[in-house]
Amino acid sequence: MGKGKEKLTGNGSREDNELLSPSKEGKGKRLWKKVKYQLVEYHSLPGYLKDNEYILGHYRAEWPLKQALLSIFTIHNETLNVWTHLIGFFLFLALTIYTATKVPKVVDLHSLQNLPDVLRKADLHKLQAELLTCLPSLPYMPDLHKLRDGLLRSPSNWHIIDLLHNCLPERFSHSNHTDVCVLRSVKEDVANILAPLLVRPITRWPFYAFLGGAMFCLLASSTCHLLSCHSERLSYIMLRLDYAGIAALISTSFYPPVYYSFMCYPFFCNLYLGFITLLGIGTILGSLLPVFQTPEYRVIRASLFFGMGLSGAVPILHKLVLFWHQPEALHTTGYELLMGIFYGIGALVYAMRVPERWMPGKFDIAGHSHQLFHVLVVAGAYTHYRAGLVYLRWRDLQGC
Repeated sequence: MGKGKEKLTGNGSREDNELLSPSKEGKGKRLWKKVKYQLVEYHSLPGYLKDNEYILGHYRAEWPLKQALLSIFTIHNETLNVWTHLIGFFLFLALTIYTATKVPKVVDLHSLQNLPDVLRKADLHKLQAELLTCLPSLPYMPDLHKLRDGLLRSPSNWHIIDLLHNCLPERFSHSNHTDVCVLRSVKEDVANILAPLLVRPITRWPFYAFLGGAMFCLLASSTCHLLSCHSERLSYIMLRLDYAGIAALISTSFYPPVYYSFMCYPFFCNLYLGFITLLGIGTILGSLLPVFQTPEYRVIRASLFFGMGLSGAVPILHKLVLFWHQPEALHTTGYELLMGIFYGIGALVYAMRVPERWMPGKFDIAGHSHQLFHVLVVAGAYTHYRAGLVYLRWRDLQGC
């Protein structure tokens, strides 16, 4: 009887446990998820996530992809790494759109249909006076009268373009001082019709190649810092993407200065562009080696990318030899030196891991070397963008 009671009690306990188990399991899962998605310290990380022993805490380790994506809105030691370059990406996206909308558009002869009516009302003496303030080499006034007479007689004559070229410079863009000077005092409708007819913009593809390389680098870097905590395989892929982005930024940064400086010297233009392109491809292929991402190769990585950038000194010096008398050559070189300083300091900070080396754990969230490196990269790329605008204005106005 006692045994039966014990048996009954035992069965009852098992049934009670079975009834309670779903609730316990639910609480257990919730607790496990809460613990699992907590930030961990450096010593708890798997080997592939250990990169900087001076950052002691606030790590994400092997989080599901969804949680890793959502962590862009939470605080951890990669938050500013993600946002510094993500903001930089949107900055360069805006700059690309801005630049594209400012590219002059060549207008065909059909746009001349309203020009005679406009010129009948235009004060040609005032137009000449305004243009002379910007262009002392403006030809004589009779050309302006020839232009009006020719247009009034036959707007479709092909010699109209030649007459326009005698009255205004062959090349100018909306961003230079000539256009601003004309637009301020000349009737807007005259300027808006004359300006597009006279635009002969130089090709923009090297400039857009640089902007594309910058955006690719910044977006790849942000994605890498956001998702590398998911798994070892994804971390490997993301790091390769990050290194490819750095190589792409450095390589495409050469394109505007080399192309616009040596566009009249095809041999040197092709030589320098080919060299930096092959060097960038070689760096990307080298970064595919697994050993390339280990902490022991940090200095080698920084030195390789720094060496890529330093090789740009050769075409810059060559440019100065050829165009030492051109103010644009000196202006762009100043920007390029500043860009080199930003990139150089960034590479040095990245390799030395300062300031966290001096006070481990104090810069886990904000202020550590990689965040400073990111800010300096964006500053260097923006400086190069400013240099690119000078190159475009120079070649738009002067050509070869």
